[in-house]
Amino acid sequence: MTVIVLLFIVGTLLLAGEILLPGGIAGTIGGAALLAGCWLAFSTYGSSIGTVATLAACALVALTLYLELVWLPRTKMGRTMVVEATIDSRSQPPPADAAMVVGQPAVALTTLAPSGYVSVGGKQYEAYCRSGHAARGANLSVVGVDNFQLIVSEIKNS
Repeated sequence: MTVIVLLFIVGTLLLAGEILLPGGIAGTIGGAALLAGCWLAFSTYGSSIGTVATLAACALVALTLYLELVWLPRTKMGRTMVVEATIDSRSQPPPADAAMVVGQPAVALTTLAPSGYVSVGGKQYEAYCRSGHAARGANLSVVGVDNFQLIVSEIKNS
C-alpha cells in the first residue's frame, strides 16, 4: 500500500510541477505514476480497491487542475507568472482607406508581376495587378483594397 500512496504523491507533485516546468515531461511522468499506482492497486488488492484508487487519482488530478487554473492565478505568485501585457502596434502599416483610393489613378513604381508597389496621390502602397502583369511606370487605376494591398487594373488606352 505504501508504494501505491508514494506513486500517487509523486504523480500529483509532478502534475502540479508541470506549471513551473513547461514541456510536458513532468506531467507525462506524473500521469504515468498515477496510472502505475492504479494498476498496482488493481493487481494487488482487486477491483474494489483498484476502483477506489482510480477514483482517488481522478480526484487528485481534478484538484491539481483546479489549484493550477483557478486558485493559483489569483495569488501574488500566480499573477507574476501570467503575461497580461498587450501590444497596441501593428506588424504591417495600416491599409489604405478604400473610400480614399478606389477609383484613383496609380503609377507602377515597380513591375507588378502580379504584386509590386504603386504610387497613389504621392503615397506608396503595395498592390496586386488583376491582369497579372504591369510594367514599371504603367498607368493604373485602383479598383479595390484587399487586406494590406491595393488591387489595381491597367488603364486601357482607346
